[in-house]
Amino acid sequence: MKAAVIYQKGELPQYVDFDEPVAQNDHEILVRVKAVAIKHFDKGTAAGTHYSSDAPKAAGRVIGGDGVCILEDGTRVYGIGVNGMLAEKAIIEKRRMVKLPDGLSDTTAAALANAVIGSAMALRFKAAIQPGDVVLINGATGFTGMVAVQIAKYYGAAKVIATGRNVQALQNLLALGADEIIEITPDNAAFLLQVKQQHQEKPIDVIIDYLWGTTAELLLSSLMGKGAFTNKVRFVSVGSMSGDLIQLSAANLRSVDLQLTGSGLGSWSKEQVGWLFTEILPQMFQLAAAGKLKIETIDVKLADISSLWDLEVKDGKRLVVTI
Repeated sequence: MKAAVIYQKGELPQYVDFDEPVAQNDHEILVRVKAVAIKHFDKGTAAGTHYSSDAPKAAGRVIGGDGVCILEDGTRVYGIGVNGMLAEKAIIEKRRMVKLPDGLSDTTAAALANAVIGSAMALRFKAAIQPGDVVLINGATGFTGMVAVQIAKYYGAAKVIATGRNVQALQNLLALGADEIIEITPDNAAFLLQVKQQHQEKPIDVIIDYLWGTTAELLLSSLMGKGAFTNKVRFVSVGSMSGDLIQLSAANLRSVDLQLTGSGLGSWSKEQVGWLFTEILPQMFQLAAAGKLKIETIDVKLADISSLWDLEVKDGKRLVVTI
């Protein structure tokens, strides 16, 4: 079969002939792959920079962690790969697949799933979002951030504040459910002032952060209290596009009722992961099929993987490889 294979960390994936995978137990199943989204996670694991990554074997490793595929009986599902997914065939776990509804394209389903995982899991389980909450999405102009804005509204947020650097993408978010937008510029004082104004107008309850770095420091400092009772804020780190480290004042922590946590691999319980496949993903796939959850993709062919691996995808879109 044809596959996208990494032989050494940091190298470009190669479009090559590769051995067809074989199911190792009754919990695994061989599938035909239709579409796989290329995510920061995939690039990070291929480069060896993601915390879950390990070195590829000498014979190479098929890349891609999840995608849309076809079962032997013709059923179309989204599944998590046991090994790599960017190939004509792959092995997935039976307990980690979701049947896809009619009216939802392969590319939309492939692109949407990881963004749902990167937003709904944070909102629902780490932030424990409640109807009426004020939610700030930091880094909302990225693909997952755009999905997070829509899901926050679906979960009942009374107000969604979106931050980002792409001005046009910020404007587009107003049509997707954002109530307020804040541009991230080199002027940190201006950004801090706008966040404080929003917090004073109606206290922020939840912050979902995809950037970390400087903007996270500014957001945390904007919450700092002065000795009086403060509104509880649930701050959830999901990504670190602006850097892996921050400086955080101990006084900042003591002065505000703050819950600081992360959402990602290793942070969810088995029960929560179970709900992801039985409830959350099916629900979000249905919303997308009904046109109530909107995304944009750039579709490419598996044979072109080497030349497109480093393609810069802008304006909150996602690269999807079709097979």
